[in-house]
Amino acid sequence: MNLADNIKVIREKQGLLQKEVALHIGVDKSTYSKIEKGLREVTVAELQKLTKLFNLTADQIMNYNENSIPTEVVIEDKSTIEQMQLIQQLDEEDKSTVFKIIDKMLTTKKFKDFFNKNVAML
Repeated sequence: MNLADNIKVIREKQGLLQKEVALHIGVDKSTYSKIEKGLREVTVAELQKLTKLFNLTADQIMNYNENSIPTEVVIEDKSTIEQMQLIQQLDEEDKSTVFKIIDKMLTTKKFKDFFNKNVAML
C-alpha cells in the first residue's frame, strides 16, 4: 500500500469522515479527497497534523500495517518483571508520574497499617 491508501485505511479504521480529517489538517474536503486518491502529495505540516489526529508516528502512517500497531496494553495480566519492563519503555516524565502514584499509594498503605495497629492497641 502507498501513503494515500494508508491514510484512508487509518481514517476509516478510526471512524473519521473525510471532512473531519480535512478540517483538522487545514484543507478543504476536495483537497483531502485528492490526498486519499493519491492525486496530491501530503505536506510535512499536514503529515504532522495527521500524526496527532491518528495518534500514530509518521513512520507508522507511512509504513502502516494494522497488525503492527498495538491497540491496548493491559498491564494487569503481566508478571511483575513484565510490568517493570513496560514501565521502563515510558518516557522520563511518564515514568516519574507512575512512580509518584506508587509512592503515594505506598505512603497511604503505611499510614493505614500504622493507624490500624495503633487503634487496635487502644
